[in-house]
Order: sequence, then C-alpha cells, then structure tokens
Amino acid sequence: MNAEEIEKVAHLARLGLGAAEREGYARELSRILDLVSQMNAAATEGVEPMTHPDAAGLRLRDDVVGPEIDRDRLLAGAPLTRDGLYLVPRVIE
Repeated sequence: MNAEEIEKVAHLARLGLGAAEREGYARELSRILDLVSQMNAAATEGVEPMTHPDAAGLRLRDDVVGPEIDRDRLLAGAPLTRDGLYLVPRVIE
C-alpha cells in the first residue's frame, strides 16, 4: 500500500495521521497484505472447511491408572506439616 491509499483508509476511519505515520502504516499494512497473499497461496485443495476448530474433534488419550504418589515422601520436603497437610503462614487477617 502506498501513502495515498493509507490516507484514503485513514479518512474513511476518521483517523488523523501525519506524513510519518502514513508511511509507517503503509509499510505495516503492506506486510500484512503480503502475509495474506502467502496464506492464500497455500495448497488447500481437498481440505474441508470448518466452522469451528472443535469441529475436528478432540484427540483424547486413554484414561489409564498410573502409579500413586507417595504422600509421605512429598510431605517430607515441606518445612511444616500436620495430619498429612502442608502448613503455611496466614496471609489474610
């Protein structure tokens, strides 16, 4: 995009842009449009459009029972414990 096109878009959006801003926006919008062109060039033949990413379905793993966690071993690393619970300083009065 050039500065004239940016000025037209800025006018339609009711934005007041200076000359330096117009040039910066022209560069940035040109980069965005180039990216869109690259994405349009991707081979998508045979790919069925989706209305939502969840339409593809979720891949879930099997729910398998694993080894249990040894509570006593975990609590051994804590500075203070009582009755199988961690003791922490009171933070709310």
